[in-house]
Amino acid sequence: MPVLKESGYAAEIVWLGRVPAGESLRAEPVQKLDLSFAGVAGEQHEGDTRPSCVRVRNLYPEGTEIRNTRQLSVLSEEEMKAIASEMGMAELNPSHLGASLVVKGIPDFTHVPPASRLLGPDGVALTIDIENRPCVFPGREIEADHPGHGPSFKPAAAGRRGVTAWVERPGRLKLGDSLTLFIPDQRAWQP
Repeated sequence: MPVLKESGYAAEIVWLGRVPAGESLRAEPVQKLDLSFAGVAGEQHEGDTRPSCVRVRNLYPEGTEIRNTRQLSVLSEEEMKAIASEMGMAELNPSHLGASLVVKGIPDFTHVPPASRLLGPDGVALTIDIENRPCVFPGREIEADHPGHGPSFKPAAAGRRGVTAWVERPGRLKLGDSLTLFIPDQRAWQP
């Protein structure tokens, strides 16, 4: 019996990018992404494992080697428009946010249940980990190109910064591809 059910929603890929290994969060736009089990080759977030960061400080000392569930950063075009509006900007550049992909068509995307899957046309599958909480790094990239707007990113992006994801099944993503959303077939936790 399947444990993931088709949600009835699909997303169109409207932007793809890769963040080259290095210090900057800034992504480079691309037409396609070839994904392996380690993510995108040569990318800042590539790898089966990663050093733990402040987001899991309550579990491990920073720098502890852990499974890499942050291979990709997936954002929603609709949520990016809302962030930009709150920031007083006409639009946000996904490059500034370190985006791997931007999708449109799934409402309340940042709050899709963890362990949901995005399934692509060639069978590529992304597993959604958790909400990607806003931080200061995108604000710094925005500020460099749009002085005065960077500091407003973090509060404007709260609850709509997208999700982190990892590659469950390798394959290729291309602009315009449709990703079908599958969600866990279980009730919400009610402790």
